[in-house]
Amino acid sequence: MASSLSSIIDISKPSLHACIASIAFNPTAWNIVARNEYRNKTITRIFGGNARYGCYFLALCIFSAGILRDSLYHRALLEQPKMQILPAPFDTLVPVVLFVLGQTFVVTSTWALGVTGTFLGDYFGILMDHRVEGFPFNVLRDPMYVGSTMSFAATALWYERPAGLLITAYVYIVYIIALQFEGPFTDMIYSKRASAQAESKKEL
Repeated sequence: MASSLSSIIDISKPSLHACIASIAFNPTAWNIVARNEYRNKTITRIFGGNARYGCYFLALCIFSAGILRDSLYHRALLEQPKMQILPAPFDTLVPVVLFVLGQTFVVTSTWALGVTGTFLGDYFGILMDHRVEGFPFNVLRDPMYVGSTMSFAATALWYERPAGLLITAYVYIVYIIALQFEGPFTDMIYSKRASAQAESKKEL
């Protein structure tokens, strides 16, 4: 069992360790930072009380960390054992289709939500007027996370690295765990706003 596992993944590579660490770090760090922002307005205060500038700064940090994570993933893949996963022509077609679909979900969800909607603006008090229900949210509940996972899988298939598929499964698990924290907290933020609006209507 150990020998068969070592034929598809080399756990001794530092690049693999860095990749795994970055995948876990990103959603963990942003959840901690965002919750602190909601409670203490740390970033908003740094930007002189301008919540929108603070959100843009956090968006830049998240985007940059995502690029670094993807770079580390690419480097880790190239240092892992190569093995044919799919027969031709599916070895080319499947990863291309997966990647295009994944990026479509990521890009269209970002477009639908906008910068502040995508990058935790609600933790800064920048709330959306209503829930986004158009594409891709009418197809998937969490299209950005699903699209990102699909892109990880597509890259592993393209480079024919089985280790990449194991990393993709790890990515999906990390995202599921992150959603257990993000979802309820975001719901709480909007629930508080709804309650406040209801109270203000009563006073009128």
